[in-house]
Amino acid sequence: MAKILVTGGTGHLGRDLVPALNASGHAVRLLARKAGLDRSVEWAPGDLATGEGIDEALGGIDTVIHAATLSPIARRGMRPIDFFSSPSDVDVEGTRRLLAASQRADVSHFIFVSIVGLDFSTLPYSRVKLAGEQLVRTSPLSWSVIRATPFFYLLAQMLAGLRWLPVWPLPTSPSNPVDTRDVASYLAQAVGDGERGVRPQIGGPEVMPFSTFARQYRDALGLRRLILPLPVSRKISLGLGLVETSERLGERTWKAWLSEQGGSVR
Repeated sequence: MAKILVTGGTGHLGRDLVPALNASGHAVRLLARKAGLDRSVEWAPGDLATGEGIDEALGGIDTVIHAATLSPIARRGMRPIDFFSSPSDVDVEGTRRLLAASQRADVSHFIFVSIVGLDFSTLPYSRVKLAGEQLVRTSPLSWSVIRATPFFYLLAQMLAGLRWLPVWPLPTSPSNPVDTRDVASYLAQAVGDGERGVRPQIGGPEVMPFSTFARQYRDALGLRRLILPLPVSRKISLGLGLVETSERLGERTWKAWLSEQGGSVR
């Protein structure tokens, strides 16, 4: 079994990834600014934005899963500034530091978690994330890149911002967002399957118009809102990050995820 360093292990994906890795028998070390309470992992103090602690965290590590990212949109929702700029200290500079340190530590496998459709999105965050991915692809390390569609929790966060509106004008663009647990299972599998390079992308099991996902969200919350479907071009859809993939599909549906969340999705 591998000894794995995980970045972003305290985030939404990381909280599902750690149990998946533990269940596969791997020893897990988390790079984090502050140690947490989870005793199933080893905590390594460090900061991708500054480089502090990275070399020490990589001691004895076989595999790195780089799931850390800095997305202001994911943290607090979309704001006008997000159409003009996005910080790069974690996704670009941090990735560069981690790759260099992984080379020094002779890491055998570097797995990068990325996003479906980055090549077409016009959002500054996507440009930053793509720059980080390109650093991995040109690295002399043995690497894997796994792209996922947007996570369910991000979709819920986006739709939550519309709840006060009586009418929701939303695109009919097809998409299939995914549960973080399905992505975590895929990453755990990728640690030991021997494959390398650009892996099949993963999305949720259902490809539906974005407006249909919104309708299911509205119904799950018992809201009375009019959803106004808006056809938009493929180019605009991709630019906004409304993407789909059929290469690999997760198991958990959006409706099932909403049911599991109960009142917390509000």
